[in-house]
Amino acid sequence: MIVAHLKPPYYAVIFTTIIEDNSKEYKKTAERMEHLAKAQDGFLGVESARSDIGITVSYWKSLEAIQHWKHHVEHSEARALGKEKWYKQYQLRICKVEREYGFKKK
Repeated sequence: MIVAHLKPPYYAVIFTTIIEDNSKEYKKTAERMEHLAKAQDGFLGVESARSDIGITVSYWKSLEAIQHWKHHVEHSEARALGKEKWYKQYQLRICKVEREYGFKKK
């Protein structure tokens, strides 16, 4: 689902991965991280597509909210597992969204 209710400015964290181990454990952890992120103060939404290249974009109210999420205990543990077991490569980008627009058929 596309997140369409956001009002700029806000921040986007773009997490791009090449997955080495797409196990049930990885999928369960990815779902858990999304559930936990949604509960964080400042979280605005998430969009994700996972296949050979995984792309997850999460939206946040502030850089402070992103930093708080980075240091969440379970998120830190999941990042360590990702480096150890699941990811062949990843890249994380943090962007400030100044403007947006979209289209949706009715």
